[in-house]
Amino acid sequence: MDLAAAPGPVRVVDRPSEQATLPIPPVPRSRDTRRTVTTLIADLRGSTLAGEPLDPESARVPLDRCFQLLRPVLERHGGTVEQVVGDAVLAVFGMPLIHEDDALRAVRAAFEMRDALAALNGRLETELGVRMTMRVGVNTGEVVASGTGSAGLVTGDAVNVAARLQQAAGSGEILLGEGTHKLVRWAIDAEPIGAIDRRRRSRPTRGFRLLAITPGLTGHEQRFDSPLVGRERERGLLESAFEQATADETCQLFTLLGPAGVGKSRLVHEFLQLVGPEAQVLRGRCPPYGERVAFWPVAETIKQAAGISDADTAAEVRDKIGALLGADQRASVIADRVAAIIGLSEAPSSGEEAFFAIRSVYESIARAHPLAIVFDDVQWGEPFCLDLIEHLADTRGAPILLLVIARPELLDDRPAWAGGKLHSTSVVLGPLNDAEVSRLVTNLLGGSAASPSVERKITEAAEGNPLFVEEFLAMLLEDGLVRRAGDRRIGMTDLAAIATPASIKALLAARLDRLPIGEREVLELAAVVGKTFTREAVEALVEPDAVQEVARRLESVVRREIIRPDRSAPDILDAYRFRHILIRDAAYAALPKRERAELHERFADYQERAAGDRLVEYEEVIGYHLEQATHYRQGLGRNDERTRELATRAAQLLGAAGIHAIQRGDALASSRLLERCRAMWRQPVLARPQEALRGDV
Repeated sequence: MDLAAAPGPVRVVDRPSEQATLPIPPVPRSRDTRRTVTTLIADLRGSTLAGEPLDPESARVPLDRCFQLLRPVLERHGGTVEQVVGDAVLAVFGMPLIHEDDALRAVRAAFEMRDALAALNGRLETELGVRMTMRVGVNTGEVVASGTGSAGLVTGDAVNVAARLQQAAGSGEILLGEGTHKLVRWAIDAEPIGAIDRRRRSRPTRGFRLLAITPGLTGHEQRFDSPLVGRERERGLLESAFEQATADETCQLFTLLGPAGVGKSRLVHEFLQLVGPEAQVLRGRCPPYGERVAFWPVAETIKQAAGISDADTAAEVRDKIGALLGADQRASVIADRVAAIIGLSEAPSSGEEAFFAIRSVYESIARAHPLAIVFDDVQWGEPFCLDLIEHLADTRGAPILLLVIARPELLDDRPAWAGGKLHSTSVVLGPLNDAEVSRLVTNLLGGSAASPSVERKITEAAEGNPLFVEEFLAMLLEDGLVRRAGDRRIGMTDLAAIATPASIKALLAARLDRLPIGEREVLELAAVVGKTFTREAVEALVEPDAVQEVARRLESVVRREIIRPDRSAPDILDAYRFRHILIRDAAYAALPKRERAELHERFADYQERAAGDRLVEYEEVIGYHLEQATHYRQGLGRNDERTRELATRAAQLLGAAGIHAIQRGDALASSRLLERCRAMWRQPVLARPQEALRGDV
């Protein structure tokens, strides 16, 4: 199937089950959004056992059976599916909801589809005398997504690249685009295949052949090879909680909260290295999707404790669980219930009985030696899992440290998490300070110091998030933007304009996409204003019927720790700032260019009115927004009278700001402003730039 020959938009259809979970109001605003998605295209071909192609009519039955098999695989991994033509499937990961691991989900789905087809072929050969083959292309890139509700459109070159990869794939092959490979390379084994479309000399499509996937890995790579920086206070609190659990023979519930990448897993890793000789450590993770996810973290810990393998029979599983319970007279009944909970038997049990059975197993283990149970990514936990953890926190008579790792979103679902528990501690892990970031950079460079410009760029961009530090530094090294000069690493180019790593973009976009649509929209409008903004400025950008909701929505995202009050200028009321500049960038990136142009113009008009007789103070700010509006309108081909007026106003204000800068002795700022002024006058939309230059500046 030749999707690349049809560059128009592709319609995708939401799955009702996914749509029902989205935190959006009943009638969301219908508009376009820009988003990074991963597109999977699979082309199916049938042949007889003699290798002859199937007649189109004869192919219908095996194709239908293939689609019935493959569609659930795609949907289980979070793909939104549309059967585009009779012999092909297209799925989009990131519609209608972005996930930070969309690329990895798509790759896992492709791998599972290939295995599923191989199993189906055995039956098709026996029953119909045919064999089906599949060629898959997977690519990640930016698209414009249109529509809401049950259907939408995605438009962008990312879809066409996926189609070219699919066409270049051999029978049974899965080819990945560069964007996808960068996001998942730490979790897969793949080999480069070079450029697959040499006709596109300016932007050849490079692919990677997928060979294997490492099971059980999460959405981003975790590095533990660099010394831990900071976190002495938090590590001390963890040690105290463990000592208290051991001394008092009670369960201590310790909840470690923090945004993605802030270093929760690394801190816990270091702590477990310390207590490992004294305690048995069990770890379970709440997956963001999949089957039996409510029981998954418990199942992982029980399997670890009992030494259960996939090869064990049901009877062997019950025996191994029973062995954990020792001489307990109820061992047989408890083992049956626990086996049912982890999906290895069919013995029914109520929620109360399930909690009792799991708690009995943990208590029995802890009576032999202290037990540390780590539940990770608990923000994804199902109600059963969250209820169980709070139930376990009431354990007495056995030394258990129950360590919960979660993002702050956990408190959105459970505002009273662990409330009223006598032996409970909650700690929010904050960002590293600048000195700690500097030490982390040096550690990651193997002891080499970074030049001031490199360190400053990383510090400003990462804002104390260790994962962001690692990702930015890795990107600079891999792209050749930093090289060794003696005992230092120096930048090879101006680092001010380097892009944000795709892995960080995915994390932040996913966080914003999970917000209620009203809160997400208010952040997008605030992002147009800048890193700092006021409530009044946002109100000037919203639709009239939404003005009354702005204050409430801003307070909500303050509680979510996405923005915070800005008190740097005490005379400005209701001022805020994004907690991280990259969150602002992610919110802005979701806006289509058409909306960006309109919003920049609207904000410039508002600021001009608000400035009144103090316009001189705001010339540069207003000029910047008019400049942006001009660029976006021209990029969309709107070289009309309105664009001409915007360009003229921008040039005049930037020119005036440049003159005022030189008058106050700031020659560098003046030079930059006047150059931007001249650049505006040179825009094609202005018919007589030289004449305008002479007359206005």
